[in-house]
Amino acid sequence: MTRRDFSSPDKKFTWPLSKKLLFSILNDQVSDVFVCELIWERLFYVKKTSTNDWISGEYTPPYWSEKYNNAPQIISERGAAIHLTRSIPKDHKQGLKKVLNFKGYKINELYPRRTRRATAVNWLIFWGIESKSILKDHNTLPILASPPFNPIHGHDGDPSIK
Repeated sequence: MTRRDFSSPDKKFTWPLSKKLLFSILNDQVSDVFVCELIWERLFYVKKTSTNDWISGEYTPPYWSEKYNNAPQIISERGAAIHLTRSIPKDHKQGLKKVLNFKGYKINELYPRRTRRATAVNWLIFWGIESKSILKDHNTLPILASPPFNPIHGHDGDPSIK
């Protein structure tokens, strides 16, 4: 797979990427829906306000728009998570360790939601590097939640894991 140009004229993102934000994803302090929206924006999916659906836009990379005209639920859908993993070039697979010094999860903490969230963070790191968007220590964060009572199922409103 060739590298993609992740830039678009005057694109503003709802949330700037920061190490604090990425750790809030790894620590399950934001919803799966929020994580997907971070990625969808950076893949240039466009939110239709009338339906709240996200559809591919003019700058959505063909690798994504050809497979997913509607933005996929990356955390809940196994196929979309695999697609995200495959879209990270080999030389960026260790972003969690290299950029965040993340040691990983304990074996008893592993389940699909958590590993897919780690993949999402790794992709966001890759995107940040490719788009030359430096991870700054922004104080701008969404309201953080406690990790869900049952981490296998996620936060209220998150789609079921498939």
